[in-house]
Amino acid sequence: MAAPPDAGVLVPGASLGGVSLGATKADVRRLWGRAYGRCRTCPRETLLFNRFAFRPEGAGVELLGGRVTAVFTIWAPAAWRTREGVAMGSTELRVTTTYPTATRTRCRGYEARMLADSGAISVVYLLDGVVRGFDLLSCGTQI
Repeated sequence: MAAPPDAGVLVPGASLGGVSLGATKADVRRLWGRAYGRCRTCPRETLLFNRFAFRPEGAGVELLGGRVTAVFTIWAPAAWRTREGVAMGSTELRVTTTYPTATRTRCRGYEARMLADSGAISVVYLLDGVVRGFDLLSCGTQI
């Protein structure tokens, strides 16, 4: 039975939590179920899958034309990691040694380490030097 994800893997350039860029809303529902909320203030259709109601921890997808353009974690769900073993709570050093070619971008209050690969951007977010989130975006999608 499909359920909101409480664990998932970022495969850089390919998928996050089993959801690939270009997947349909039906594909996401099949993988993660129908227990989701919709962002009311997001510019694109955005589905939010939280493991527990009203607790901001889980994953989400952004859709354009019924297709996934971004897959992301919400806050820092503990059991998520990358294929290479960088997990929530990993240190900045672990990220840097695992992805030495990642581009570093400082944002308001956090850092993003980005890997561009075949039409996709994979992002590892750090807060105070610790991994707190993942994102997989279609090229051209804004962080």
